Amino acid sequence: MTDDPKQMNKRDFLKKAGVGVAAVGASTLAAPAVVRAQSPIKWRLQTYAGPALAEHVIKPSIDAFNTAANGEMVIELYTSDQLVPQGELFRAVQNGTIDAAQSDDDSMAAPVDVSVFGAYFPFASRYSLDVPVLWEWYGLREIWEEAYAEVPGVTWLSTGSWDPCNFVTTKPIRKLDDLKGLRVFTFPTGGKFLERFGVVPVTLPWEDIEVAIQTNELDGVAWCGATETYTVGWADINKYYLTNNISGAWAGSYIANTEKWEALPDHLKTLFKLCIDSSHYYRQHWYWWGEAHYRTTGGKLELTTIPEEEWKTVEDEAMKFWDEVAQKSERNARVVQILKNYADTMRKAGAPYRYG
Repeated sequence: MTDDPKQMNKRDFLKKAGVGVAAVGASTLAAPAVVRAQSPIKWRLQTYAGPALAEHVIKPSIDAFNTAANGEMVIELYTSDQLVPQGELFRAVQNGTIDAAQSDDDSMAAPVDVSVFGAYFPFASRYSLDVPVLWEWYGLREIWEEAYAEVPGVTWLSTGSWDPCNFVTTKPIRKLDDLKGLRVFTFPTGGKFLERFGVVPVTLPWEDIEVAIQTNELDGVAWCGATETYTVGWADINKYYLTNNISGAWAGSYIANTEKWEALPDHLKTLFKLCIDSSHYYRQHWYWWGEAHYRTTGGKLELTTIPEEEWKTVEDEAMKFWDEVAQKSERNARVVQILKNYADTMRKAGAPYRYG
């Protein structure tokens, strides 16, 4: 054993260091819960859209959410009818079978009086920008919050716009009489209105539409505009596209199970709402681009048009339909009045808000 003070200091240092390392190691092993990451929150969200359409109307925003959530939360995305049938979508969110949904109020059978205005309420909008303006600046947001607050278990989050509602068919439509007897896949309220002109509305699961058209069980769809027609493949099995539409934009909502929504920390709620807005923005430019692009360069469908003076019959009938819906509830009457005020403002503003 040496008496060299330098060697003794070295031995003392190593001893102390060893004790320190052992202590740190012991404390780490004794408290694994402190350093182990928590499991991420997991949600299941089902959209109304089939796989090809979901790639555009929602998937980019969900992918962005999952990236930005940085492991704290993961949303699993399911397409139309994948977990539950479309008509049971609202109830599935309400009872917690799934955590959230993207759909119009109408086809998911939301038990609120204003659900009739979801999807394609006839002639409520002329352009896609009309929908966010109506919700954010004309009071529809507050009315939707009020209506959904009366239904337990579901929280309404946002409404945005999609594409117009045109006829895409295997038979040409050049006059109103050509609508009589047409069997088309469409939305509940839009279908009820179109029945006034002899249209036969049909509701089927998304994946059955293509086969139904190919086997002549359906004469086409009144479900979308040109963008979706080409994106999902319906342009390949139909022949004609009617340029007159009964609505300038589909109105669709996001809803969540209330218990699951309230359990989220505020920063994840904010992130989800930002991603919803991102989805709304993407659709604004994607549809606006696609409607013109596919009409002019699609090449698969012949464009037909009902003369404007004849189509005015349909627009006039829509105003009668509005008044009938207004009689269903006081809240519906408020919505209809807002739509009338908005339409009047747009007409008075003139081009480019409204032409003619």
